[in-house]
Amino acid sequence: MEGNTAITDPESNSKNNNNNGRKQAQNPWKLIMSLNRAQKFTFIAAFLGWTLDAFDYFIVIFSVPFIAKEFNMEPSDIAGSITITLCFRPIGAAIFGLLADRYGRRYPLMVDIILYSVMELASGFAPNFLVFIILRGIFGIAMGGEWGLGAALAMEILPPESRGLFSGILQQGYATGFLLASLLHFAVVDHIGWRAMFWIGSFPAILVIIIRVFVPESPTWKAQQNVRKSTGSTGKAWLQSTKLVLKHHWRRFIYCVLLMACFNFLSHGTQDLYPTFLKLQLGYDTTQVTILTVIANIGAIIGGTICGYLSQLYGRKVTIIITVILAACFIPLYLLPKSFASLSVGAFALYFCVQGAWGVVPAHLNELSPPEFRGTFPGLTYQLGNLISASSAQIEAKLGERFKKDGKSNYGLTIGILSLIVMASLVVLTLFSKEYKNVNFIEQAEQGDLEINEEEKLKEEKK
Repeated sequence: MEGNTAITDPESNSKNNNNNGRKQAQNPWKLIMSLNRAQKFTFIAAFLGWTLDAFDYFIVIFSVPFIAKEFNMEPSDIAGSITITLCFRPIGAAIFGLLADRYGRRYPLMVDIILYSVMELASGFAPNFLVFIILRGIFGIAMGGEWGLGAALAMEILPPESRGLFSGILQQGYATGFLLASLLHFAVVDHIGWRAMFWIGSFPAILVIIIRVFVPESPTWKAQQNVRKSTGSTGKAWLQSTKLVLKHHWRRFIYCVLLMACFNFLSHGTQDLYPTFLKLQLGYDTTQVTILTVIANIGAIIGGTICGYLSQLYGRKVTIIITVILAACFIPLYLLPKSFASLSVGAFALYFCVQGAWGVVPAHLNELSPPEFRGTFPGLTYQLGNLISASSAQIEAKLGERFKKDGKSNYGLTIGILSLIVMASLVVLTLFSKEYKNVNFIEQAEQGDLEINEEEKLKEEKK
């Protein structure tokens, strides 16, 4: 993807690049217990941050039919708020990512969590759809910042040999948030109403206390700062590195955006409209929808963890490709059966594979990231991919309402067709990806900033 560049490329550090070699399997429990206190608290905070962020997002997914009824609108119109949330996420990734590259990961992450918690609380008081959709847009900004900051902080502090396992666990904060939202939906929506779900969803602000007290700053970012301070050019080096990253790594940036667009189409296309499909097309009640969602997300959590761990043994690309192909095989079982038992098996299997592929993403995307831009690059490419896929639920809803089956909107047809197209695209794109498994982030960061300083000196000498 790249030519010769002045910015450090992981490929140039061959002693840390174990792409092609398979390491002997390590006991997952030993990997977990090998973490020190700071690493454990950092990972827990990153996991909870993403879990609660996803939890707040999925509250809308489950509330679509109820919000539509109260505002006297079609479900496809309410799904527009999901699109708006996804569209604003790249803004948050850029803002909070740049702040994280300049001022460290911790404080921008704390501000981000407070912002999305406040917006979630306010959403529960929205008097009309216009106010609701504005609040969801601001929530999208905060949601866009959380993943990149949390993933960078976690991946930078963890040992390289454990990245695969913890990448899988970290990404399943998304499925865990989905699971918690489904349980809240079951316990609250029929008894208290959809607004109460948003009020309860504001409690993640408490997580800021944990981050402030127990989570240290990223050692990779601190190493960069030490190099910059030693040259007396902290602010200048940050601006220069940002310019050089954009100059030399734009091809990689575009590639990762396209890759993440396929990943986000894969998850949103299979999941966002599924509760609506179950309720409105199949006629399932709240209890049945909740049980199916719980089963599916248990599959997601198991799949993401296992496949993340396997990616450490067999590589990031191989793991992604195999799990996506398996997911395509389970699409018919996910949508076509009319029996609850068969749908349960299909939902478990599909979510296992979809989130199994996703479990590789935090490690893979951070390893592909230029070291000087790691606070911004993973989150921004992720959220720009989200922007491209933002309308997936609304497209599925609109098409489903147009193509009827037995007098009902045929959401299942559009979910299946879109998902299979995206799965094929993702397999092809992944084949062209590079892989930098086990690259040393701290050495990479120090070398990158030294090269930037050398380039600055050469420019001054020429002048």
